[in-house]
Amino acid sequence: MDFFKNLYDWIDVRLGMREIVSEKRSGYLLPPNINAWYSLGSVLLVIFSLQIVTGLLLMLYYVPDIDKAFTSVAFIMEEIPLGRLVRLFHAVGSSMMLMVLLLHMFSVLFMGSYKSPRELHWLTGFILLLLAMGISLTGYLLPWNQLSFWATTVATDCVSSIPFVGKSLVEMLRGGKQVGIHTIGRFFTLHVGLLPAVITILIGVHLFLIQRTGVSTPPFGLDDSTNQWKNEKFVYEEHPGGIPFFPNFFLQDMISISLYFACLFVFVFFFPNLFIPSTSYVPANPLVTPSHIKPEWYFLANYQTLKLFPSEIIGITVQGVAMAFLAFLPFFDRGAEKHPLKRPVFIRCAIGGILLWLGMTVWGYYS
Repeated sequence: MDFFKNLYDWIDVRLGMREIVSEKRSGYLLPPNINAWYSLGSVLLVIFSLQIVTGLLLMLYYVPDIDKAFTSVAFIMEEIPLGRLVRLFHAVGSSMMLMVLLLHMFSVLFMGSYKSPRELHWLTGFILLLLAMGISLTGYLLPWNQLSFWATTVATDCVSSIPFVGKSLVEMLRGGKQVGIHTIGRFFTLHVGLLPAVITILIGVHLFLIQRTGVSTPPFGLDDSTNQWKNEKFVYEEHPGGIPFFPNFFLQDMISISLYFACLFVFVFFFPNLFIPSTSYVPANPLVTPSHIKPEWYFLANYQTLKLFPSEIIGITVQGVAMAFLAFLPFFDRGAEKHPLKRPVFIRCAIGGILLWLGMTVWGYYS
């Protein structure tokens, strides 16, 4: 114990660690009316960290080759101690990460936390959502089973509808005209190298922005729920009389993280086939096309939307416009009011958009 105390003292003399810890623990004040939705950011950090750890463990035995990928995954599941558990944590965690990320963005949307001066917070969060979908898609192919092979074929085929550059983009993604040996190499590189690095950097930027501007005050329980920031000069949003992060809100973070792990354990131990269906245990066969193959749930709405239009170009354009509008929403919504019930037009459009997305997802699943 004396060794660690002396080491901490040595570091403190050179870096002022005690001052930093004190400032971030009890000196960092949060809005007094902060709610549990604000803890989803901490949950996402834990999920991403768990994905990195389980992914590194899987890399010890996984072989990114079309002749060995499926058997290496089967070896992990059947022969390696706790291998099945690690693989399920990684596979189920991928989908749950997207679920929590969507909930986090919905909470920011409904509490008006994207409004000035936090436009960059929303934009970096939206890009993180797209990158999370990308890293999930690239990882989906790696087991090289029948479901992942054909789902990736369908997903990448959609890119070919982009005018002028669509076919070139598909060939660049696949490394050729068809999903094959070069595709798994490229997806493996993206999944374990490029995308995690970009996501990590962007998470750092996102956290820096939050620290720099201060936590947005929730609009609930206030007489005046308007945005108090004036577009004149930079002002850090302080919260006099607020609650300290530690131990007050740290406890809420721990509760939310515990609830997430409880849900994860339920899916992993009791309902793993929701995320890994039976077709995932059949090796990929490019010569046999399954009768009902669809992309993962987070692409089902996009997939079904393309089927509604006579031309895929129209479907791609409509989705591109919708995504661009959502990404730049803070630059369009300049109103001062943050409370959702005091923004009737917003609440109707937001609920309508969510119901439309859910409806298209369910329709895509059953169609």
